[in-house]
Amino acid sequence: MRYTKNGEAMTPWSGEFTNRRQEAAFRRSVRDTTAGLLRAAMLTAALLFLVLGVADFPRLGPTDSFFQLLGLRLLAAAGCLLTWWAVRRNPDLTFRFAPLNPVIWLGCTVLILIVPLGPDTLSTHAPSAAVAVMALYLFVPNRVPWMVAASLYLTLGFLATTALWVSTPPSVVLVQSLVLGFANVVGFLSARRLARLQRRQYASLLDERAYCRRLQGEIRERARLEQRLRHMAGTDELTGLDNRRRFFERAEHALHRTQRHGSPMTLCMIDLDHFKTINDRYGHAVGDRVLVQVAGQCRRHIRDIDIIGRIGGEEFVIAFPDTDLGKALDINERLRRCIEATPTLELDVHEPLSVTIGIACIEPGETTLTPALHRADAALYRGKALGRNRVMVHGVEDEPRLVVVDG
Repeated sequence: MRYTKNGEAMTPWSGEFTNRRQEAAFRRSVRDTTAGLLRAAMLTAALLFLVLGVADFPRLGPTDSFFQLLGLRLLAAAGCLLTWWAVRRNPDLTFRFAPLNPVIWLGCTVLILIVPLGPDTLSTHAPSAAVAVMALYLFVPNRVPWMVAASLYLTLGFLATTALWVSTPPSVVLVQSLVLGFANVVGFLSARRLARLQRRQYASLLDERAYCRRLQGEIRERARLEQRLRHMAGTDELTGLDNRRRFFERAEHALHRTQRHGSPMTLCMIDLDHFKTINDRYGHAVGDRVLVQVAGQCRRHIRDIDIIGRIGGEEFVIAFPDTDLGKALDINERLRRCIEATPTLELDVHEPLSVTIGIACIEPGETTLTPALHRADAALYRGKALGRNRVMVHGVEDEPRLVVVDG
């Protein structure tokens, strides 16, 4: 028993997979190609039978032997054409016993009967039979066991006919036996080797496909992990917002876009009031939940084009592309009121959560976010100094011009 690379066993003499499902899958994979080869073989065989039938006339003339041979050859040619037509209509017949093998046995019978009908050309019959044996193994696509059966039938039938009906000398029969035996051995070994090679190639193809599937799976998994790593590298683990590095990357890109289009852009700094007191009194776990709650409120109050990030312990920053100070002020005032009105279960009802927000606009000629962030931060600390829980807007002058919007 031989094994392919993927561990599938093959029979030692037929070269087929011992696993029936694997053998059936192999036949399905080569069905169309094998059917094309079989149709070509049947057409060629039919043509040869017809041509040889015509070639018999100069040798035999209009005798009974000629017409008998012609009838046999026409019968074999008709069987070949019928097989060609049947396989053309239904390629699944390629690996079935019928109609191919009955036609092959009919052709072999015709070749055997040529001997008694044309004994005067016995010297050419043995080479013709040897060629026919090799053709059965190599030219006609068939299963190896059926090849062997047809070839042995032709060989034994031919030898029996030459020995019994034509009274051929034993020495000649011996030579013919050696020639035909050699043809059978060579044909069988070649057909078996070809069958094994085809199945090994098929098994290698399956191995390659399986490897490609595994490789594609690994590539997809690696891409997923890379995407996750990129997301983790640019995301704050607690709140899911952009971290400081990712925020500045996206905000700088938005700044360049707004400058190309001559659109305004506003930045705001958000700081939770008395956050250190919350951590000290209720614990860091409660503080973390408060941060997550504030982050969620911020997400719900901004647009898809706005960019939000957590840049410190309790500090958030939002970039508003295509937004002037007035619109940014409205958005942030709604956000401040929403945070103030939303209860936090872990906190005392007498200590509502609140935030202080500082706003600044990107001034003409500024190519980075830093100056506007400094102005927003200054407005934020000014709001802290004035009592917290408010929105402060920084003016455009060098000295801050503060606008207070109380809740």
